[in-house]
Amino acid sequence: MDLAQALGFILLGFGTGAYGTLIGAGGGFVLMPLLLLLFPNEQADVLTSISLAVVFFNAASGTGAYASMRRIDYRSGLAFALAATPGAVLGALGTGLLPRRAFDTIFGALLVAGAVFLIMRSPRPGSQPRARTEGEGGHLTHRRIVDSQGVVHEYAFPLRRGVVISVFVGFVSSFLGIGGGIIHVPAMIYLLDFPVHVATATSHFVLMLMALAGTLTHVAIGSFHHGLERTLYLSIGVLGGAQAGAYLSNHIKGRFIIQSLALALAFVGARILLLGLS
Repeated sequence: MDLAQALGFILLGFGTGAYGTLIGAGGGFVLMPLLLLLFPNEQADVLTSISLAVVFFNAASGTGAYASMRRIDYRSGLAFALAATPGAVLGALGTGLLPRRAFDTIFGALLVAGAVFLIMRSPRPGSQPRARTEGEGGHLTHRRIVDSQGVVHEYAFPLRRGVVISVFVGFVSSFLGIGGGIIHVPAMIYLLDFPVHVATATSHFVLMLMALAGTLTHVAIGSFHHGLERTLYLSIGVLGGAQAGAYLSNHIKGRFIIQSLALALAFVGARILLLGLS
């Protein structure tokens, strides 16, 4: 790889890290479509191994930034990560079994479906999250987090539902190489009623552990070896980009984060779906 290519991968990593951390999605949903377009003849398992490794470094850097902001719900995050890890391993093992065109079609359709869901469920300006009662979804787990700016986040959610969702997220995220934030963040906000900023921060913590499990699986089966150099340069950029994204999150409203995620999903999902169907 020459200097220009290396610099291009570093810049791509920076943009991926900044945007992925801002919306709590880990950046895999941005990076993976670009890898599919840049390397049309590469096997899907090689590209997912690159994406998952970069998601890990992005999530690790973003987790450090969010930890200093004290927005991470560690107890819930650990429960979600433990539930997601087996699925992440199975997803990494299953990627190599799918033909490239079928992979592209599934990938694009999932992203478009996620965009439609977010657009339909987007909250109106000034609206507040609906409070749950103990009769909804069984026993509720209550959390109270005070972040570094003194903002109090109080919420209640069905922990068992969150664990079940995380099992699914672990498999899909590793299978597609997207890290899972594009699924986990909307699920935590709309199905578990997490505050937006707590959801994005906690999602990054979960992503870090999920992506590590998926990456180690790719290392063990040998698919990661072919993407080592590209991963190195992308990860250099991602480490700085994640810090920039976490900083920007202090200055951007939660509604904009959700809308930004929906628009990005719609754009890249449509592009990859057309690629798979062509």
